[in-house]
Amino acid sequence: MRPRGKAEGRPWLRELEVPREPVGNLIDCLSLRRAAAAGLCPSVIVHAMLLMSHRGGHQESKKKLEISPSETMKAEEENYKEEAKEPKSEDWRPPSVFGAADLKNRAVGLYNIGQTCCLNSLLQVFLMNIHFTKILRRISVPVCATQKKKNVPYQMLLLLEKMQCGKQKAVSPRELVLCLEAHRVTMFVQYDAAQLFLTLWNLLKKQMKNPELVEKLSDLYTISVQEHLACQICSSETKRNSSMLSLPVPLLDSDSSMLKTLEKCLQCFFRPEELTGHNMCFCEHCGKKTPFQQSVKLVHLPQTLTIHLKRFCFGRSAYIHKISNCLPFPQDLDFNAVLTEQQCQAYDNEKAAWKYELFAVVAHSGTTSYGHYCAYIRSLTECKWYCFNDSFVEQVSWDDVKSTYGHSDLYWGQTAYLLFYMKKQPQ
Repeated sequence: MRPRGKAEGRPWLRELEVPREPVGNLIDCLSLRRAAAAGLCPSVIVHAMLLMSHRGGHQESKKKLEISPSETMKAEEENYKEEAKEPKSEDWRPPSVFGAADLKNRAVGLYNIGQTCCLNSLLQVFLMNIHFTKILRRISVPVCATQKKKNVPYQMLLLLEKMQCGKQKAVSPRELVLCLEAHRVTMFVQYDAAQLFLTLWNLLKKQMKNPELVEKLSDLYTISVQEHLACQICSSETKRNSSMLSLPVPLLDSDSSMLKTLEKCLQCFFRPEELTGHNMCFCEHCGKKTPFQQSVKLVHLPQTLTIHLKRFCFGRSAYIHKISNCLPFPQDLDFNAVLTEQQCQAYDNEKAAWKYELFAVVAHSGTTSYGHYCAYIRSLTECKWYCFNDSFVEQVSWDDVKSTYGHSDLYWGQTAYLLFYMKKQPQ
């Protein structure tokens, strides 16, 4: 992703159809400001972003890997089949489903069945969120076997039950992986976590037939902003309301200097930007291209807030590189203390709820060409931190989570890439 620059503008945030990607209707358009200013059409812009996303996170491999679970996995799966059979009726619901690790026995991992570390990490973040699993356990069970195999919410629910009811230290996400492939989601390749999170969320939303559940899912994750575009000559202004799944915050300022804290990154994201020179826009009132000021104002924040740290960006050599520099992020985040009144477009009762605490961190190890993902997640019932590294799960401390801040000399160590904050309960 390209960092913000002095002469870069933000195109409108909008829902766009992605070529050959039917589930991509929430796109991080903010990262393609220069492409929009250059006059590229929306489909070209989105296609370019997907290519950048693939290159930014990892180079995808074209060769698929065979699913070949180990003998231990096979034995454990056989045991599981005898312990828990697939539900047969539409009225079936798993008993007391909350979060995957909120059990008396222990947290359960997911086997890596071929470059699925990114998927495994995101699944753990979804299934450890009790607000999400409350929605998931209310879905309608598909009638026929074919529909069940292709229904992402149902397959995710089965995986959750398998993690809760089994006695294994880890289970295989094989059925869910096959389900995703049925929806033309290429698996067994290296993924960018932000892109795959978007894909999973859109599939969940698309396949939840109950409008009430779709609304609850949107309320749980969707950010609302209002974008302003004002002519600096005649003062005419255009406004547009938009939705985002994550806040893609830059790690570099307009002078390409490293930002020191997460709060600084958020302030940089919402800072107004002057569009001058070749980035000027056509003003209908003036009848010519004029300088504009572009800004994004925050309208609504969801229960679960996702922040995308844009560690992959273009360098001076036009090659994408990873920013591994240290970026501290707090356990508690109050947006009222971060943003100014001019950067918000919300009522006081809305802003009063903008207090968050850290719930999960998806961390990346490696380079732009290859790497590995794992997730640090805080149990919402136990208030303990766990590290989910595929099939290996262990309880960790806050100091372990802070090890994902990054370091300028870091080559392979973990760096936080996606941050998930949970809204605090009112006192």
